[in-house]
Amino acid sequence: MKQHIMRAELEQMEEPKNGDFVARLTPGIDRRSILGVRNPALRKLAKQIAAEGNAEAFMDDLPHRYLEENMIHAYLISSIKEFAACIEQLERFLPYVECWNVTDAIRPKVVVKHTEEAEPILERWLESDQPYTVRTAIGLYMAYYLDAAFSKDQAARIAALRSEEYYVRMMQAWYMATGLAKQPEAILPLLAEERMDSWTHNMTIRKAQESFRVPDALKAQLKTMKRRTGE
Repeated sequence: MKQHIMRAELEQMEEPKNGDFVARLTPGIDRRSILGVRNPALRKLAKQIAAEGNAEAFMDDLPHRYLEENMIHAYLISSIKEFAACIEQLERFLPYVECWNVTDAIRPKVVVKHTEEAEPILERWLESDQPYTVRTAIGLYMAYYLDAAFSKDQAARIAALRSEEYYVRMMQAWYMATGLAKQPEAILPLLAEERMDSWTHNMTIRKAQESFRVPDALKAQLKTMKRRTGE
């Protein structure tokens, strides 16, 4: 599928009302770059592009015009089965990512088989000055490193992050809350020791209390650990 043909197809699928909704959830993104095409349709287009052998050509055409093209790009990267090729494409793409929607669509399953190789790369991304590169790294730690590949050092590294970016801090809190469900013995001390700023600390507790995976006894304990903002 030629790029201009695919873009025209996307434009024909535009849903202005959904575009308005997405725009409200995606501050800082030009409303004109949001068509409002829904994710199931974007996943279908990504599969079509890959099946036709046009994935590489699509991913080479940066920057994209529409948010939806960036979402398709994220889905294409996530489907790459060869680790080195996947990382190469991510390194090229991440500088163009400007919103949380796209970072959260980046979930390459190939990382599951290469957690040791991927971790130094994620560590480097955590140190990036690009907030959505940092968010991507935290998201991949949350998706693929909170089970067998987990280490306390990973959690401590993420707790130590300091950012003024809302979407980085939210992903920090999401990671920590998920960690409280999966690795409570490692995550709870980080809260007790107040390793994070007060906003992220309290957001972690809020997300954990909203989770069905966190036991009630732990939720009660967390309730006593809230901090006053600014502490």
